Amino acid sequence: MKNEHAVAALAALAQDSRLAIFRMLVQAGLEGVSAGGIRESLGMAPATLSFHLKELVHAGLVKSTQEGKFVFYRAQFDQMNALIAYLLEHCCEGHPEGCGMDGLECKPEQAKSRRTVTDRA
Repeated sequence: MKNEHAVAALAALAQDSRLAIFRMLVQAGLEGVSAGGIRESLGMAPATLSFHLKELVHAGLVKSTQEGKFVFYRAQFDQMNALIAYLLEHCCEGHPEGCGMDGLECKPEQAKSRRTVTDRA
């Protein structure tokens, strides 16, 4: 990961609402969450949510997909793991295995369908 990509990702996460959105999407895994589901869970106005999602998408941390009349957002785990690796790159003098950080990455499994009725809103 290049320095400018790390700065953009960290800047996007350095705001309470965007961090909450990103953490929700990480928790949701590969299924993602609909824009309505995020709005409902976090109690955000649609315009505010749209602004924050745009910033996360621009930073490469989130991706949106249109599914019928709904837009689903998903965390980009490869980008998240690249950011973590970038931050830990020189941990323990370049030997992260000595810090217990070796292999630190998140790889959610593809779930069958766990979406609820509220996720589709």
